[in-house]
Amino acid sequence: MKIALVFLFIAPFAISSRTDKDYSSFDSAPPEPNSRFAMLDDVRILANGLLQLGHGLKDFVHKTKGQMNDIFQKLNIFDKSFYELSLQTNEIKVEEEELRKTTSRLQANNEEIRNISLELNSKIEDLLQDKIQLQEKVGGLEEKVIKLVHIQPEVQEPKEMTSLKNFVQQQDNHIRQLLKVVQEQHAQLDKQHNQIKELEEKLSNTSFQENTESSLSLKQTEPKIIPLPSHNSTAPVQEFNGVATDCTALYKRGERTSGIYSIKPNGSEAFNVYCEMKSDSSWTVIQNRVDGSLDFNQTWESYANGFGDLKGEFWLGLAKLYSIANQADYILRIELKDWKDNKRYVQYTFTLGSPETDYTLHLSEISANIPNALPEQTKLRFSLMDHDNATKRDFNCPERYSGGWWHRACGETNLNGKYIKPRSEGKLERRRGIYWKPPKGRFYLIKSTKLMIHPTDLESFE
Repeated sequence: MKIALVFLFIAPFAISSRTDKDYSSFDSAPPEPNSRFAMLDDVRILANGLLQLGHGLKDFVHKTKGQMNDIFQKLNIFDKSFYELSLQTNEIKVEEEELRKTTSRLQANNEEIRNISLELNSKIEDLLQDKIQLQEKVGGLEEKVIKLVHIQPEVQEPKEMTSLKNFVQQQDNHIRQLLKVVQEQHAQLDKQHNQIKELEEKLSNTSFQENTESSLSLKQTEPKIIPLPSHNSTAPVQEFNGVATDCTALYKRGERTSGIYSIKPNGSEAFNVYCEMKSDSSWTVIQNRVDGSLDFNQTWESYANGFGDLKGEFWLGLAKLYSIANQADYILRIELKDWKDNKRYVQYTFTLGSPETDYTLHLSEISANIPNALPEQTKLRFSLMDHDNATKRDFNCPERYSGGWWHRACGETNLNGKYIKPRSEGKLERRRGIYWKPPKGRFYLIKSTKLMIHPTDLESFE
């Protein structure tokens, strides 16, 4: 547009100068010098104008080019932001779908909890009826005993009657313990039911929610109680040549302070153990891990004889554990603490095989407030890198996952693994650590563990 205006401005001068030149050809007289100088001045002015116009056009082109570059940069930023927004939208959709699935599972669990609650109520009623019947039988037996005493005062009470009364009293104590545990179960079920309701309300009020990782603190299952098996062996001998056979014997002798004591199980040499004294019983500690100061990736000989410091982290030893557990029926208690300092436990009745069976472990769960992660009702052989008996696969479980443990298959729970803190990278690295893995669920990294044993004594059973 500017160029067209310049040509319109220059055209009259060019035409006038051409006309003057043509007219001069008809005139015989030559042009005057002043008019020539005036034409040169006009040309100079025109040239300067064209030069300034060229500079202006050049600046305009550069300015326009810069503006175009800014527009392209903004368009690229917009495209990148739109792409990131699309990715975030897809992630939100995936999380929302996972959240719906979680809600469905929670609803199914809620229904299962209701069914369990109804079943527990039915069991409580049965237990109460059994208790009433037992009390009636005991009352009738007491009346008969009193009549017999009055009729035959010199005749001693028969042994069968005494054993029957003892058995009825044990059954009554057992029923009371079961009723107490059932009440705790009801409390746990109510708590979990309320948590599910709160989560359902949150899901109904929000369109999406971040799907957080599971931890031991987020899921607390109802305690499960299985009646203890009948004693198939005699009660443990409390003393052997003046030395206690386990920590329970020390407790019954009057010891009430947790610490290191010397015991001598039947048929074994004396050795030191750490006894954890509780309010109404004592436990013999066979494993303790708190900070990772002790390397548990040891040899078979070390696991058989024991290693570590009884005042800190240690493994008591398979041979010593066998000498204690071989005296009577025992309970195994596992106490766990995650990295948020949430404490959980699980208790089993167990039997431990001889060294010839590689200390085969057989478990049956009694009670817990976490999902069980150890196989029950199956033989678990103790396996190590230099002594692998867990599976007949083409690879060695301890070599792959570190530490010695009762394995049934690779990838299961290992409380003697490498001590690793959270946020370790790599799935294999996590499986080398201390973890608790239920059949359904993730690997849970554990901060501290403690394994203890105690005779199956109903009076001191927790």
